[in-house]
Amino acid sequence: MDDFASGRLDCLAVCAGAGGLALGLEQAGFDPVLLLDNRPVACETLRLNRPQWNVLEADLLDFDPVDHSETYDVDLLAAGLPRVKATAAVTREDRDEEIRILEATVMLMHGVRPRALLIENVPDLVSKPTYEPIREYVATELRHLGYRYRWLVVNAKDYGVPQDRKQGLLVAFTADDLDRFVRPAPDTNPPLTVGEALGVSMAARGWPEAAAWAAQADRVAPTVVGGSWNRGGADLGPTGSKRSWARIGVNGGTIADEVPGAEFHLDPDVPHDKGLVALTVEQAARLQGFPDDWAFAGRKTARYRQVGHASPPPVGRAVGLAIRAALGH
Repeated sequence: MDDFASGRLDCLAVCAGAGGLALGLEQAGFDPVLLLDNRPVACETLRLNRPQWNVLEADLLDFDPVDHSETYDVDLLAAGLPRVKATAAVTREDRDEEIRILEATVMLMHGVRPRALLIENVPDLVSKPTYEPIREYVATELRHLGYRYRWLVVNAKDYGVPQDRKQGLLVAFTADDLDRFVRPAPDTNPPLTVGEALGVSMAARGWPEAAAWAAQADRVAPTVVGGSWNRGGADLGPTGSKRSWARIGVNGGTIADEVPGAEFHLDPDVPHDKGLVALTVEQAARLQGFPDDWAFAGRKTARYRQVGHASPPPVGRAVGLAIRAALGH
C-alpha cells in the first residue's frame, strides 16, 4: 500500500457481498466512502474485517444518494451484481430482480456521477447474443449521461487466482479517460494449482496422504459456485462441476468443518464421493484469492455462500489498477 500513501481515490461499492471486489480495489488504491449490501451476514463480514469502513445494510432498489452525500462525485462506482439470467428482459413489468438491480446501478449514475464505473457479472452478459437487449439498455443510459464504456471478459486464473473463473466486466468513464484504459495484463507467473494452494492446510491435522493428494491436484480449480441463498446446503456446484472436482480428489458435494485427520483414507471408489477429501470454507476462500486473515461471518453454509458468490480480490486489484491509471493516477 506504500505506493498509494498519497493520492488515494474513493469509491462507492454496491452489492458489496463479502468484500472481494472492495478488498481488491483497496489494494489498488481505492478507499470506499460507503459499502452497501442487503444481507446482514455480508455486512457483518465487512465490519468484521474493516471496522473503519462505512457499511450500510440496505437494498440497492431503495437506496437514494440524496441521503448519503458522501457518495457524490466519487472516483469509482463499483458493483458486483447478482448474476443476470439470459432469459431476463428489460422491457416487461415482471422483470427479474437481477435486471432491476442492474437497472438501479445504472440509474445510480445519474445521482452519484462517478468518474468511472465498474460492474462485474457473468461472462455471457458480455458475449452472448441473448443478452444484447440488456447491453443495449445499459449502453443507451450511459451514452445519455456522457459516459463511454467497454465490455470485457477476464479469467481469474490469469491474475494469480488458482481457479478457472471467467468474469464479465463493464467499465465506463467520463471525458477521454476510456482512451487511457488498458486491459489488465495477465500475470507473468502461472497461478498455483489446487495442490500447491491447499497442500499445507490439508496436512494441518496430520493427514499422511496430504502430499500425495496435493501432487495429483495439479491444476487450477473449477469455478467455485456459491449456489442459491434460498435452498440447499453448501456444495461446490452442479453435477458437471462435481465431476471436475472429483478428478482432483475433491468431494464437490459438501463442505467440511475441518481438514482431514490422520485416520482419513483417500479412496475414489467409495460411494457418493465419501472417499474424496472435502474442502473447508477457508480453503474455498483461498481458491478465490482471499488472504488467510479475511474472516467470514455466520454459520458454515452462509460463510460458504459468501465465498462462492464473491469476486476474487486479485481480479479487483488488477482491474482497479487499470482504472486508476486511466483516471490519471
